[in-house]
Amino acid sequence: MVADLSAGVLWAYLQDLEVKWMHWSWMSTRNVHDVKWETGELEWTWLSMNELWQLVYGHMSTLQVPPFLQLLSGEQETPYIEAVFAHKDPLGHAHSLWWSSADVNTVVLFIPGNPGLAKFYTPFLSTLHAHTRKHNVAILAHSLLGHAPLVKTKGNCGLSAQVQGTMEAISSIKTTYPSAKLVLVGHSAFKNVPDEVHSLFLLFPTISNIGESPNGRRLQWAFRPPAPYVISKLSYILRLLPLSLVSAVYSHWPREQINVLLDLLNSPSSIFTCLSMAHEEMNTIRRLETEVLAANKEKLHFYFADHDNWVGKEKEIILRCFDGDPDSVKIVHGRHGIPHAFCINHGEELGKVCANWISRILN
Repeated sequence: MVADLSAGVLWAYLQDLEVKWMHWSWMSTRNVHDVKWETGELEWTWLSMNELWQLVYGHMSTLQVPPFLQLLSGEQETPYIEAVFAHKDPLGHAHSLWWSSADVNTVVLFIPGNPGLAKFYTPFLSTLHAHTRKHNVAILAHSLLGHAPLVKTKGNCGLSAQVQGTMEAISSIKTTYPSAKLVLVGHSAFKNVPDEVHSLFLLFPTISNIGESPNGRRLQWAFRPPAPYVISKLSYILRLLPLSLVSAVYSHWPREQINVLLDLLNSPSSIFTCLSMAHEEMNTIRRLETEVLAANKEKLHFYFADHDNWVGKEKEIILRCFDGDPDSVKIVHGRHGIPHAFCINHGEELGKVCANWISRILN
């Protein structure tokens, strides 16, 4: 959607088109209404948002989609390409988003948290891409198997299948772009560091004893059988709720994020998969593997919330692991007010943080 793009993101894209000067006219939603611009070839011109986006999209549409992705539809007017990652059997397909680059020097593979819908993160990833285009960075956002209602899968959607799907995505990226650096960015859950990864960014990491975190203890009832099945069936009732009511309940959410939420709430299979996987995470991600962190400390970047109810006492243990070598791991403590679910209202801020990390790595 055009409305997904903030002025800053559009400006970063238009710099590639040698835009020399711009004057923004703002709407109350903080999105651009129109733009006055000048290049070396054109005089002052007023463009509507649609005309402006057609200019940007026309430039981006010349860029190739990698062979491991299948376009989800024909014409797409977004800063990303919506596609399907066709995994080998028995994994099934995964909904994916692709931000392209003419010459790919670095690929960012983003794995969302739970619920694992990549479209929750489009402001974050569009900002990250816009601020790293000078480094020829492409981004693959790989939704978790079975989580995105748009792509149905009949395969296994458990935690082991998600890990296998991530490894298959890594393999496909390295096969297609053998000389490119691979940066893995993960929101929330974390288990290991693949050898093929040049750097790993962990955002609000929940890397041990999730069930002992405040939210884990409070919500475990919703993850244990038969609760996932019962809750998923409530989807049929939720479909009857008017949009105005949902918007009122989530009044602080942008409209685009509410639309993603509605897609999830209208899909019983996606709800069941999300809740069942959460139960598996509670039972599987337990011991803090400090030896894994120590062995990969040169690759690691952490972003911790000031207060995160999905993280227990392990945060302090992680920080102590690197006390003797503070330069080997890059740790950012988020400002007060940025929640674990940063993708809803703080995606652009986190996008700039990750863009800064990538710039440091590549420079």
